[in-house]
Amino acid sequence: MTEQKVAVVTGASSGIGAATARRLASEGFEVVLTARRTERIEALAEEIGGRGGSARAVTLDVTDRAAVDAFAAAVGRVDVLVNNAGGAIGAESVETGDPADWLAMYEVNVLGVLHVTQALLPALRASGDGTVLVLSSTAALAAYEGGGGYVAAKHAAHTIAATLRLELCGEPIRVIEIAPGMVKSEGFAVTRFRGDEDKAAAVYAGVAEPLTSEDIADTVAWAVTRPSHVNIDLLVVRPRAQAANHKVHREI
Repeated sequence: MTEQKVAVVTGASSGIGAATARRLASEGFEVVLTARRTERIEALAEEIGGRGGSARAVTLDVTDRAAVDAFAAAVGRVDVLVNNAGGAIGAESVETGDPADWLAMYEVNVLGVLHVTQALLPALRASGDGTVLVLSSTAALAAYEGGGGYVAAKHAAHTIAATLRLELCGEPIRVIEIAPGMVKSEGFAVTRFRGDEDKAAAVYAGVAEPLTSEDIADTVAWAVTRPSHVNIDLLVVRPRAQAANHKVHREI
């Protein structure tokens, strides 16, 4: 009997991470849910189990290297790593941005990816057919006003994926990057605007159908379930209403 494959999803407590965990469980993976919010991931693990899937919750802060190393030592088999944990803080200009916000974004979007990927590479290699997936953003590919810190962090995450792919060439590990555009996911814009619900809603105003967390989860599941010789190097996903970061059709 073939042993069940295991997928680790960081930032699995809400939004894209939670949707991805549900979708990968439906694809037959045992999903390891990691996030800082214990109650959330435990509830999600119970939900997945109630639907016949397999999931376990592990509280983890991806910016804490000692905790990440302890997690890696205990997790066991890993076939897929979905580096989803991340986020944006603020929309100030480069001139007025708070360095503390930039540091916080760098720690989770960049060092978080580095910590977890480094720690789990031995297990991914041992699987004989591993996949590292980095959820970046279209911000990783083009700058925009008011996004300096987030853009810088996601450009760095994009570079990690590109460099790692080169360095692992010839080994049984794929490196995939998925760069979503406008996604109306739980909490992302609210966090960015420091709890201001009105500013968060304005991001999506007039956009008939922004992407959902489930759309991105569907894309992740498709990418990681391709035949093992197929590597989706970089996949940009936008809603039809968004032609570029700066070009969005709004029905106002």
